[in-house]
Amino acid sequence: MRSYKLKIITPEKIFFDGETEQIIVRTTEGDIGVLAGHENYVSDLPAGPFRVRLDGQLKTAAISGGVLKVSKEATTILAMAAEWADEIDLEWAKRSQADAEKRLKETKSDFEHRLAELKLKRALNRISVSSKN
Repeated sequence: MRSYKLKIITPEKIFFDGETEQIIVRTTEGDIGVLAGHENYVSDLPAGPFRVRLDGQLKTAAISGGVLKVSKEATTILAMAAEWADEIDLEWAKRSQADAEKRLKETKSDFEHRLAELKLKRALNRISVSSKN
């Protein structure tokens, strides 16, 4: 398999900057795989799992929303947050889930409800991805 340049950027840091052979990422339209030479492509990314093939092995991460841009030269992901499965603090993710569920029951406005839903989706994604480690 040919490799290509992949860069994953979050507001806090460059999460990944290197060569990969393949990625599999959840978009708003469904999961897609990207190999070297993929056609140009842009998509929104909801909170979901992300897999990257490094040295023939798939490594899993949790992505918390963002944008995917694929070109013939490189693939770039701008994500709100990204975390490798083996680095997820499962207890913290479970506390975040409980807090989000509590907020969903107590919210008064649509805005607060949407924020609580997003927090719950991020927590559930992190819990799901950490179990795949």
